[in-house]
Amino acid sequence: MDTGTERPVPLWAERIVRLLPLLALPVCLWRLPIGFGHPMGMDVEPMALARWAAVAYVGALSLLTEAAALLCRGLVRPWGEVVPRWVPRLGGRRIPPAVALVPATLGGLFLTWLLVDWVLCVFEIGGFADVPYTSVGWRVLADVVGGLFVLWGPLVLAVTYAYHRRRRTGS
Repeated sequence: MDTGTERPVPLWAERIVRLLPLLALPVCLWRLPIGFGHPMGMDVEPMALARWAAVAYVGALSLLTEAAALLCRGLVRPWGEVVPRWVPRLGGRRIPPAVALVPATLGGLFLTWLLVDWVLCVFEIGGFADVPYTSVGWRVLADVVGGLFVLWGPLVLAVTYAYHRRRRTGS
């Protein structure tokens, strides 16, 4: 697929990067009512923060999550390879691959660790405790939302690998 990058971006990588913000959106929307004191079916005490602080925390976490998902587009776009011309002093300079590879790899590994942790908790392997829910419906909804989100880490790692293959020297 022609995206204006130095080397062609695989179609699968382009599609994954478009999908990432949509994978993160359900968990971001799930969090918002929690900030306002709604337990979302969890049989736990509400957040021990002032209402404004809980809303600010959950809102900022959701915005940062979506921003990180959108930032992954740099792995398939020219601005992930060359600093845009409008950036003072740096515009037009080639970005060393490590500048994108290191944070993308660390982020992907962290999110993949969350996947492993989620699987261990959901399937109760190793005796991990889980949040109690007031009904099966809430539990299923939480598992679906969480299940979509945990796909994010392996997908980020796959797109990061595609970026690495495109940017490596001598190929």
